[in-house]
Amino acid sequence: MKLLTVIGARPQIIKAAAISRAIKAYFSETISDIILHTGQHYDENMSQQFFSELQIPQPLINLGIGSGPQGEQTAKMLTGIEQVLTKQHFDGVIIYGDTNSTLAGALAASKIQTPVFHIEAGLRSYNMTMPEEQNRIISDQLSNICFAPTQTAVDNLRREGFFDSPTRFHHNRERRIILSGDVMYDNTLFYAQLASKQSRLLLDLQLKKDQYILATVHRNYNTDNLQRLTSIFQALTAIANETTVVIPLHPRTKKLLATVDLPHLDRLFFIPPVSYLEMLVLEQNAQVVMTDSGGVQKEAFFFERPCVIMRPETEWTEIIDHGAGILADADTDHIVEAYQQFSHCTIHFPPLFGDGHAAEKIVNEIRSYLS
Repeated sequence: MKLLTVIGARPQIIKAAAISRAIKAYFSETISDIILHTGQHYDENMSQQFFSELQIPQPLINLGIGSGPQGEQTAKMLTGIEQVLTKQHFDGVIIYGDTNSTLAGALAASKIQTPVFHIEAGLRSYNMTMPEEQNRIISDQLSNICFAPTQTAVDNLRREGFFDSPTRFHHNRERRIILSGDVMYDNTLFYAQLASKQSRLLLDLQLKKDQYILATVHRNYNTDNLQRLTSIFQALTAIANETTVVIPLHPRTKKLLATVDLPHLDRLFFIPPVSYLEMLVLEQNAQVVMTDSGGVQKEAFFFERPCVIMRPETEWTEIIDHGAGILADADTDHIVEAYQQFSHCTIHFPPLFGDGHAAEKIVNEIRSYLS
């Protein structure tokens, strides 16, 4: 059985690690895992670091698409993936999350009747101005199996009629909705101990557990909108009066921050972008995590760290519902208030994201579906 895994951005590289690890451990005699990298992520050095660090197979195919306008980038990916699928036979295509690579993989495979398996299906922000929301909705509709990481994701698909749909695919295959758990939880469990043993980051940065805030800002609607960028960093500099605020600085954020006249930026502890394992160490030991990243929100929850979400909405509504996250958007006062609230409360972190064996379950379901 031959599967094509389509990745293109840093979070997808990490998610693919869990699936590749499960195939190698349990299904190596029956499943061949071929990785296609669209090249959507333009920082090749950073991507190379992730492949090496996470010990996942190098992509056999790299389209080298790079950045560009949304439509142009997606079109190039669609063309490239389609060419690969028509030159070789694949039994199925695995896609992840909500990027343009996700959408292109779903479109290319479905057009030529190759089954599509969407990991992280059913997530909804209900904000259709976000390209990610558009990508995930279309990808779900085109997928033979929607692997929902949480019960909330399953419920979203139920409300949208997925369970009552008469949809059939090639060879009259039905659509399946599977509550799989989250492959990122698998990875966090697998890598956290390794990261703690290998990393000297806290020692090198002279940071102590529970005595700093970890903040990340990278989404283009926060960085490219100077009003939002200014509001966020005004909040972070205010919080830095009380405690250390560590910021692994994304290249886009660094570039645009230089165009804004903001006082007191020297209060912030800027560090270069860190590796995945180093990021786990920073998350695991922070007092509070503040981010606009979906992945970092979840990892904060996995490590039982409260999270201030600097977005107007989140796909991971479970985190909000259980009081482990606060939606503060790019509002200076709300960000500061959320931090202060988390500094004086006790939070419950129930097991919302599975049992740490999501990847194994996903691969087994795919094998059963294609048999």
